Amino acid sequence: MIFLLLGSNMGDRAANLAGARERLRERLGFESFGNCKLPQVRFSPEVRTEAIGFEGPFFLNQIVAFEKPEITPRKLLNICKKIEIEMGREAHQAEYNTEGRRIYSDRIIDIDILAFDEVRCDTKRLTLPHPQVWSRPFVMEIAELLPEEIFNHFQTIVNN
Repeated sequence: MIFLLLGSNMGDRAANLAGARERLRERLGFESFGNCKLPQVRFSPEVRTEAIGFEGPFFLNQIVAFEKPEITPRKLLNICKKIEIEMGREAHQAEYNTEGRRIYSDRIIDIDILAFDEVRCDTKRLTLPHPQVWSRPFVMEIAELLPEEIFNHFQTIVNN
């Protein structure tokens, strides 16, 4: 199972999340990605969270969980980054302050891969599971809103 975190803190946040979900549906080939009743796609509710790492407007976040065995983590990352750019996010390298901490900013859309089945990797472009699953307290709070069996699977992946 693959877990994505969608987030937006600019403009119409709910519409931005809906736009990202629709683009993911188109790219990944789900017939009715927006239908929460499909067994292969699950959504948490959209949850309002405070900005972490910078001062900015609140975020609206949502976890999307789905089965898609024929895609690789790298291809999924490329799809997510392309969607972010299409929706107006500026493409740039991560910036860091003098203390080595990442500098965060407002974003129209952010799509993070939280976990990709049992895959473990740590490259310059992608770390799985996402390294900030535990440092962002809202991630687990949102994940707990998924159906119990999906949440339990998520916990198993990120804890191993």
